[in-house]
Amino acid sequence: MKSIALVLLLFLPFMTDAQKGKRKVSFAKGTIYGYWGYNRSGYTKSNMHFVGSGYDFTMKGAKAHDNPEKFDAAVYFHPKKVTIPQFNARIGYYFKDNWSISVGYDHMKYLFADKNEVFLSGSIDSGVDTMNNWEGTYNSKPITTDRSTFHYENSDGLNYLRFEITRTDQWWKTGNKDWFAFSTKVGLSAGGILSFNDFRFGTDFEDVRTISLSGYGLSGHLGLRFEFFRHLFIQSNLGAGFHHQVKVNNRPNDPSAYTRHAYGYCDANVVIGFLVYLRGKNACDSCPTW
Repeated sequence: MKSIALVLLLFLPFMTDAQKGKRKVSFAKGTIYGYWGYNRSGYTKSNMHFVGSGYDFTMKGAKAHDNPEKFDAAVYFHPKKVTIPQFNARIGYYFKDNWSISVGYDHMKYLFADKNEVFLSGSIDSGVDTMNNWEGTYNSKPITTDRSTFHYENSDGLNYLRFEITRTDQWWKTGNKDWFAFSTKVGLSAGGILSFNDFRFGTDFEDVRTISLSGYGLSGHLGLRFEFFRHLFIQSNLGAGFHHQVKVNNRPNDPSAYTRHAYGYCDANVVIGFLVYLRGKNACDSCPTW
């Protein structure tokens, strides 16, 4: 009996620590997270290939930019208008300690720059483009576009619908109460691009909101996560990757008309998120090793 009592006394501190050590940990298996926030994005130049009735041409070296919504509380905090700005939404699950899989929606915007200095190659039939007078055959002819007569954009959405696998590492936290923690995230993504396209060319009106699943994307992502009270976090993210829009439908009444191009992109966003624990206790950092 004395021997048993001695053993219990020796291991009592470890047993107490073990019970205290069992707690909710944001990167442990069984944790669900989600977030919502807003982004800015940038794009490399691309060679845009346009095909339609009476034309088949490429604009080499085309520049584009995003279209951030000017901050207005009536838009950013209105439940029916929060999707107007460029936003990011995601939900994920830790299937293993430190490793999660997630699905999300990066709502970016892509606008062909006005006064775009490009090189035109290809052919445009007579009578197709009475506004620019670009009829003829071209071989890398330098031109400067004008938005009033030629324009292309995915302003209702260059929507990157992507799956991501992510590694999370926690680098610092406060004491046992865990009211604050700091983590990093590294992820790889792949997914499809849903385009809402507006296009002006060859007519005196603009074809708007032509919807198509236009291509795919591959990307990498880095994040800094600041966690509060185990259930809330603020996260800043940087992403970069490649988009290949194989076929962007740009005429709602002409399925043969499309745009094709590929480009690199980068984006930065800040999001606010939540953590939910499927397991009441999912960690035991101080459990003794036998």
